[in-house]
Amino acid sequence: MPSFDEVLKEAGEFGRFQKRVFFLLCQTGVTFSFLFASVVFLGQAPGNYWCRIPGAAELSERCGWTLEEEQNFTVLPLLLGNGSSSGECERLDIAWDTAVSCASPLTHYGNHSAGNLPLTTCHDNWVYEKPHSSIISEYNLVCGNAWMLDLSQAILNLGFLAGAFTLGYAADRYGRILIYLLSCLGVGICGIIVAFAPNFTVFLIFRFLQGMFGKGTWMTCYVIVTEMVGSDQRIVGIVIQIFFTLGIMILPGIAYLVPTWQGIQLAISLPNFLFLLYYWVVPESPRWLLTRKKGEKALKIMHNIAKHNGKYLSPHYSEITVSNEEVSNPSFLDLVRTPRMRRNTLILMYAWFASALIYQGLVMRLGIVGGNLYLDFFISGAVELPAALLILVTIDRIGRRLPFAIGSIVAGIACLITAFLPEDIPWLKTTVATLGRLGITMAFEIVYLVNTELYPTTLRNFGVSLCSSLCDLGGIIAPFLLFRLAAIWLELPLIIFSILAVVCGLLVLLLPETKGISLPETVEDVEQLSSHFGKCGKKWKHRDTNSYI
Repeated sequence: MPSFDEVLKEAGEFGRFQKRVFFLLCQTGVTFSFLFASVVFLGQAPGNYWCRIPGAAELSERCGWTLEEEQNFTVLPLLLGNGSSSGECERLDIAWDTAVSCASPLTHYGNHSAGNLPLTTCHDNWVYEKPHSSIISEYNLVCGNAWMLDLSQAILNLGFLAGAFTLGYAADRYGRILIYLLSCLGVGICGIIVAFAPNFTVFLIFRFLQGMFGKGTWMTCYVIVTEMVGSDQRIVGIVIQIFFTLGIMILPGIAYLVPTWQGIQLAISLPNFLFLLYYWVVPESPRWLLTRKKGEKALKIMHNIAKHNGKYLSPHYSEITVSNEEVSNPSFLDLVRTPRMRRNTLILMYAWFASALIYQGLVMRLGIVGGNLYLDFFISGAVELPAALLILVTIDRIGRRLPFAIGSIVAGIACLITAFLPEDIPWLKTTVATLGRLGITMAFEIVYLVNTELYPTTLRNFGVSLCSSLCDLGGIIAPFLLFRLAAIWLELPLIIFSILAVVCGLLVLLLPETKGISLPETVEDVEQLSSHFGKCGKKWKHRDTNSYI
């Protein structure tokens, strides 16, 4: 019986059929990036706002005040009597009634001057210059509630983490395409509910679920593509990231054209329903079908692949074998039991955590630094395209480790320089910050490839899932670290990002180089793989030359 890889080679490892499926599924990267970075526009600052004194709305209606006149009567006394209060988080501790004069409402309080009127903290009743423009104005995420904006992004990343484990397991058990389609449906439905959530609690619940289903679409689309191509096409993982970048570039255009956060939320969620059409054009992974003892269905799909690729599959193929790549019940101890496995695991876990935290932190930072948010966001997304190009050009020429380390270190240095550049040279500050975004993008995209190549076949899926879960942990921490530290000093998060990135780059240099090396099959293979290419205790076959090193 031929193996699956032998049949795939005869049917075409990356022919017209795989390219069509690859292109269709890569669109998932666009919508996933919308979800990933949408908080920057959903949580835009709503413009000026102030705290309304109880009874002010009724008095304003009786007196025929405009919002500007009401603000003058509400906030101006605070500014005159207490220069430290802007009227956003504090209000006069008074309540107007119908006896108040429309012309001079404060005369009702006798001898009290504006500076002597009592103040109190505002807990509700805010008035916004641009109501419903963002979730901040919708759910009053200001002043003492400002941390809840951080929570909304952390909850999304918690959903990513939950999706990685629950839907990853479901895709292994029930099939790739089924979970992909259900996840697309879930993202669309949850996205609609988020847009019309009656309160912040409902918003958080369904944002969590949207994150969970969103991670399901992203993971399964990647798995389906990689399981349908030959083993030499490992680079498809990098190419998929380009579509994620295209989504980052499209998102500010959507936000610019759509004036409300509900409209933006619907615009980034509804396209997921279109992916349900893939039911008729994207087949189940034949490799998965073989692992579930469904050889006839797998063989039928392989014949279809060969037909579309202009190939001919031998008619005597009646059954295909597939190697069992899993060990029973793998655990974290299997990843740290031996010295080099332990070193690789700990470094990769840190690399996932640091890369995700810095990348997401730099994306969200664009929403708080001022300037033209839409243009700056587009430029920061566009810089990811040359990052992907640099990866494609370098990883099969000079290897994985060096671009990985250089990307992290460049990002760290750029963040540090940006933090101390003067504000009166905005073009230079933007340029250096953009360089940092390019560097961390390279690191973030390479880590998945390196993670896959450094684990043996028997532990590869489990190892990648466990290490990449630190990515979502970094995403959970990122908004709290960014917004809370920025409240102390706007550039303080950049100092933290700088330290994390440089440490990551130095640690990556301790990993072995995997350029041109066959994937390790066992833990012993990993232990024999030296940190210097070509100096192995065991012979490793070079992928390109078929010679031994």
